[in-house]
Amino acid sequence: MSGHDTVLLVIDAQESFRQRDYWDESLASAYIDRQQAVIDGAAASGIPVIQIFHVDGSGPFSENSGFVRTLAPLRIAPDATFRKSRHSALVGSGLDVWLTENGVRRIIVSGIRTEQCCETTTRHASDLGYQVDYVSEATLTFPMTDAAGRTWSAGEIRGRTELVLSDRFARIATVEQALAGRGKSLAA
Repeated sequence: MSGHDTVLLVIDAQESFRQRDYWDESLASAYIDRQQAVIDGAAASGIPVIQIFHVDGSGPFSENSGFVRTLAPLRIAPDATFRKSRHSALVGSGLDVWLTENGVRRIIVSGIRTEQCCETTTRHASDLGYQVDYVSEATLTFPMTDAAGRTWSAGEIRGRTELVLSDRFARIATVEQALAGRGKSLAA
């Protein structure tokens, strides 16, 4: 590492999601642009880029599927890569050990899905004492329907995630703010 106490996590930005029936290329294009911007900005700033892949035993997330690879057309040369089988990238992947060994104190979160693995990793990292910048514009999710039959848009889900994370678990930041080390400040 370059002496930075900050890393960028790129969580589950993998081809596995293109195999799901909810995949929507029109939602993905804006995400891919912002995800690439934060990857490129981190690399240019000497901030280590950590790639996380979700794996499980069957379907498009299995190692044998051929889909556990970087989501095209993203370009990433990770400083380290971890595989996880839980929602939090900090459970069972070895990432927690790596972060400690490398003196990381601040984590920039990006990836897929906004309200699942990105949010869960953010909460977990905060509870472990890391400063977290959550870059929601560099996260991706898809519409979901709740038990009452209401369909929540991707934007509504993103807004809800920002609401519950902001001033509790993370600073909500744009790509540029996260790379500069500033976002909305956490409440004391």
